[in-house]
Amino acid sequence: MENVIILGTGCAGLTAAIYAARANLNPLVLEGGQPGGQLTTTSEVENFPGWPEGIDGFTLMDHLRKQATRFGARTQFAQVSEAKLHREDKELVTDGGEVYKTKAVIVATGARPRLLDIPGEKEMFGGKGVTTCATCDGAFYRDMEVIVVGGGDSACEEALFLTRFCSRVHMLHRRDELRASSIMADRVMEHEKIDIHWDTVPVEVLAGGDGTMRAAKIRNVKTNEESELEAKGFFIAIGHIPNTGPFAQDLHVDDKGYLIPENGSQVKTHLPGVYVAGDCADQVYRQAITAAGMGCQAAMEAERWLASQE
Repeated sequence: MENVIILGTGCAGLTAAIYAARANLNPLVLEGGQPGGQLTTTSEVENFPGWPEGIDGFTLMDHLRKQATRFGARTQFAQVSEAKLHREDKELVTDGGEVYKTKAVIVATGARPRLLDIPGEKEMFGGKGVTTCATCDGAFYRDMEVIVVGGGDSACEEALFLTRFCSRVHMLHRRDELRASSIMADRVMEHEKIDIHWDTVPVEVLAGGDGTMRAAKIRNVKTNEESELEAKGFFIAIGHIPNTGPFAQDLHVDDKGYLIPENGSQVKTHLPGVYVAGDCADQVYRQAITAAGMGCQAAMEAERWLASQE
């Protein structure tokens, strides 16, 4: 029987692990499908306090992991497929059929990129032109033209990163102004390598004779005019889907699947001993620092609750 199991190793999960470990709770951290979370795919983190020159996202997460394990947190690779959280002794079942029992749970499972569901997307995903990670795949498109879909901070960051490698970056945005923060929007609009296609959505990813991407069919939402835009890479940055499926039966979620904190707290759920943190519950801020803050709160609440049960 564990004192507390933390699900996820992003900023929220690892911060929770640091605080829980320092409280002598001997936490077990279960890694999901993306150890380190989304930040491991971010090239430069400029807004995390304490790093005036910025820090690589993978390096930041590696530091957090080392800090957590230094204080005694344990990590295991496991993907939870079923959760029984309404019981006094909570159970977590993994894809491999393993069953973990625990007194308290912190759900910090994050979110995953949202896809477009257009023809050609799946056929050319992964190595053939379509991707959701510029940091992972940008170097493969050196001196080529690429497309970025989206208009928020993530899309702008992807586009700016790709200018390091690509000859030209085309941004497709369905509105007539970017949703990104002012500083990010200004950087994109002022960059000589980036062309923004306003009021435009992708309709299809088109393959060449070798099965890799050659172009995208695009449509202007105001005129309905369709055209082809030649490019070898297609980067999707249109938001995320919370990884909350296994917990929706026991916990309250909104219409988008995000976990809903209750009882006047950012991290408490309606079930005793069950807490949430990070992007699986936060669809407003979705920043590394706010996720870390929620992880801190969740661990402290779990510590207090466990102490009250003794």
